[in-house]
Amino acid sequence: MSGLFITATGTEVGKTFVAAGLVRALRRAGRPVAALKPVVSGFDPDAAAGSDPAVLLAALGRAVTPDAVAEIAPWRFRAPLSPDMAARLEGGALDVDALTGFCRARIAAFEGVVVIEGVGGVMVPLDDRRTVLDWMTALDLPSVLVCGSYLGAISHTLCALDVLLRHGVAVAALVVSETPGSGVRLQDTVATLGRFAGAVAVLAAPRGGDAGAVFDWMAGRVQ
Repeated sequence: MSGLFITATGTEVGKTFVAAGLVRALRRAGRPVAALKPVVSGFDPDAAAGSDPAVLLAALGRAVTPDAVAEIAPWRFRAPLSPDMAARLEGGALDVDALTGFCRARIAAFEGVVVIEGVGGVMVPLDDRRTVLDWMTALDLPSVLVCGSYLGAISHTLCALDVLLRHGVAVAALVVSETPGSGVRLQDTVATLGRFAGAVAVLAAPRGGDAGAVFDWMAGRVQ
């Protein structure tokens, strides 16, 4: 049993794209794999087929049903806000201890790799005092940091990487997910980040091309 946490520099930079790609690569390699997207903001039950949990279910080869979505994404909020704000709008709060316990139980019960996709970026608040970083440190799993290739992504990425490393989070890889329409070349972003990322592998995941080889490389290094 093992787990891997997919986090990011912010929202909409490619966490689900990378998580789904890694799940497919693990399946191609014949590895047992499960996927979780425990917390979802901006979830519309009437459009569940286009949601992040649906993308992960498709990568697993599973049908997108209400029960399947609830199984991998038990905390679903309608508002496209940080989980603390989205939960407050619904008259409640996200139970971070229950969230951590849910992930631990799934990892312990599954004889294979559990890919956990986070929510938003590294420092997104989950409740009044805890962030995604606190969730990650509690689980103590190796992580993959996903970033974009938009103008400004390099600074955002190095800040996020610094936070993770300073808090003892093992970073297995830094994946640059190509930002559609960006005026910055993907490979230029990868090259620059590589000069500052130390021992962390920096990988390019093109959106318009074939990123399968990148995900196969990652799958081969998952313990």
